[in-house]
Amino acid sequence: MSLAENVLAGDRRSLARLLTWLEEEDPRGDSALAELFSHTGSAHRVGVTGPPGTGKSTLVNQAAAWCRKRGEPRVAVLAVDPTSPFSGGAILGDRIRMRDLAGDEGIFIRSMASRGALGGLSRRSGDLIEALDAAGHTRIFIETVGAGQAEVDIARMADTTVVVEAPGMGDDIQALKAGILEIADVLVVNKSDLPGAAAAERALRSSLELASARPGGWEPALVATAAETGQGIDELMAAIDGHRAYLRDSGEGERRRRARAEARLENELRHALTDRFRRGLSDGRYEAAVDAVAERRRTPSQAAEDLIQGRG
Repeated sequence: MSLAENVLAGDRRSLARLLTWLEEEDPRGDSALAELFSHTGSAHRVGVTGPPGTGKSTLVNQAAAWCRKRGEPRVAVLAVDPTSPFSGGAILGDRIRMRDLAGDEGIFIRSMASRGALGGLSRRSGDLIEALDAAGHTRIFIETVGAGQAEVDIARMADTTVVVEAPGMGDDIQALKAGILEIADVLVVNKSDLPGAAAAERALRSSLELASARPGGWEPALVATAAETGQGIDELMAAIDGHRAYLRDSGEGERRRRARAEARLENELRHALTDRFRRGLSDGRYEAAVDAVAERRRTPSQAAEDLIQGRG
């Protein structure tokens, strides 16, 4: 059997090998994913984001366990971590983050490095999600680094985006009002058993009331949780499943899938064309352009135009 066939058969080691190939941009991974791609499209992709320290990992842990207890056969967690400056890999390990789930064969957990992506997801994240989908995971939780407002890529990658806040985070409520609030399909005030939780919930509710109406009529749900004890997880999953039903019934899910396909195609085209262009440059021209920008002799746009026009 090929690697792709083993993945379809549910072999976890083959899936882990495929994910490694994809993350490392090994051509064998692209070939296997091409075989698997027609088997994708069934999983509900749930993005979980928000400022650091809000308890996203614990929340995902509880949500994945909830899915399994309700009979979902396979659940996956893709935890996107900061990149190590030494190894280039994920700083935090999945066994540390999700140790409570490690004994469940129905849950597949993978950590991957953000590789410096400002949006919180590396270019290869989409391919790993597709592989997890093809492997038969009915629900895929994608937990991102937690880089604040820059972390909007998740809204393009997920079907349902969950934004997590917690009391005592200072100006993060203002940051949510200013930007990241707009990507939320479900808003969560985690650590709701701590002082200040009611105030955080009121602030978010006010922000929702002031926000512009969403296309299609969806109004983000606001849920209070205390993930350490499991409080509010039933309500959180009801909100997530409510949004999933809305996507199905309104046609918004198909619109998002098409937008996601277009965004990924453009991203791959940009990467492939840039790579091809750089390989076609004569020796030293690219480095000379970098030097010109670093030495303030040319702006980045001028240097790029010089390369395109064959100058320099």
